[in-house]
Amino acid sequence: MKIAALRRVLAVVLLSMLAGAPAVAAPGTLLEATPVDGAPAGARAWRIRYETTNVDGGLTQSTGVLVAPDGAGPPAGRDVVAWAHGTVGIDPACVPIRTLDQIPGLAEMLARGWVVVATDYPGLGTPGPHAYLVGDAAAAAVLDSVRAAIGHRMAGAGRRVVVWGHSQGGHAALFTANRAAAYAPELQLLGTAAVSPPTDLARNMQHADPTVRGLLMAFTARSWAQVYGADLGTIANATTQGVIKRATVGCEGDPFSAAALVRLLRLRARLGSLDLGGRAPWDALMARNSITSLSASAAPLLLVQSDGDGLVATTVTRAFFEASCERGAVARYLRLPDTGHATTAIASADDVLAWIAERFSGRAAATDCTQEVRAAAPVAAGPQQQ
Repeated sequence: MKIAALRRVLAVVLLSMLAGAPAVAAPGTLLEATPVDGAPAGARAWRIRYETTNVDGGLTQSTGVLVAPDGAGPPAGRDVVAWAHGTVGIDPACVPIRTLDQIPGLAEMLARGWVVVATDYPGLGTPGPHAYLVGDAAAAAVLDSVRAAIGHRMAGAGRRVVVWGHSQGGHAALFTANRAAAYAPELQLLGTAAVSPPTDLARNMQHADPTVRGLLMAFTARSWAQVYGADLGTIANATTQGVIKRATVGCEGDPFSAAALVRLLRLRARLGSLDLGGRAPWDALMARNSITSLSASAAPLLLVQSDGDGLVATTVTRAFFEASCERGAVARYLRLPDTGHATTAIASADDVLAWIAERFSGRAAATDCTQEVRAAAPVAAGPQQQ
């Protein structure tokens, strides 16, 4: 009897503890929104922190920025553009969106009445590791940033969204397009704009300049060693591992500084000719984080690619476009003849914003899948970088 009574007491205590325990936050839960300066006239901005999921589906946190027009939004909420940034590094100290002018077309988007949210991705500005070019984790961070925006009532964000990303962010945008319906079915994804997106990672690295390839290999190898537990010893000896570690600490600054050039040359010598094909587990991870096409069920797509891009190969992006067309996707292909990789998002911003406005207008999306690729006139841009 005493044992039975003790069990009942323990059961009551346990139930009381569970009843008083705080609920586990769901992905997309807004944890913090701190006002920040620098918003364009007629708008306000916040630095946000929110829950999202990692590559294994476990909860993690990301930061980002949220910008919205002043005043109350329409009853259904304002349309949302989710911006996904390009590579800044993999070090937790790298906070990508330090100033709001890093988001292209921000003032124009706010003038149109849209809410803009830009994720930093987990591991950048929050404890790492940063899942670099890990598609599912990036897609979750983008979609959960929209959920977090909706959770901040002062922003007046609705559930209609278009994703726009450049480089690493273009990769994130395409994975977002593939994952949105399953991961965040309450959101209405109306379109995806991917600028200079890495699609087939192995082929892109094969086409890249050896100097650039060395840096991409270093970021990818160190990130995936932490995220997936992949053994760096299968592709790099102890000396090369030291070079990788030193080269990936800190954030991307001036790519033409003396220190950066020394780093790039060392990486080129160590990793510039490395091919991960056939090297387990790297080949499988490359395939897992590559995207070969979008299907007919995906939201309309705008691909932007420059012929002058020394990082993301036109042939690879074009192959993705054609494969998507074959699967019935609705896709436009905007070709910029001579902008460099770093300037493509800015050079194409006006065209992308017009395309996004069409998606929010409800007009049927045009497609280039039955036409020749549209050759855009060169757009004036700043100094080109490769």
